[in-house]
Amino acid sequence: MSNDDDLDRVFKALANPVRRRLLDAIKDGPRTTGQLCAAEPSLDRCTVMQHLKLLESAELILVRREGRERWNHLNAMPIKAVHDRWVAPYARAAVAMLEDLKRRVEGA
Repeated sequence: MSNDDDLDRVFKALANPVRRRLLDAIKDGPRTTGQLCAAEPSLDRCTVMQHLKLLESAELILVRREGRERWNHLNAMPIKAVHDRWVAPYARAAVAMLEDLKRRVEGA
């Protein structure tokens, strides 16, 4: 994740609940496209493939082909980049405020 365009693609990919469910489905291990289609029975295969393509373009999944099967692997590095850029700084500030509040309450 080197620039804002990369982060924009990650945020766009994560904005959709179907794509988040697909990522949840592969967080414990790679799944074939067929397995992911079965995990989303309300969607046709073409729609699932479109979601997977967007996840792949955001580099949230890595695809490895084995014969006729397409294995989808989670790539957590873009999520870590979002965490490092957006979550961690705000979490540090929140913890500092809580520590300050604790000191004030205990000092009172």
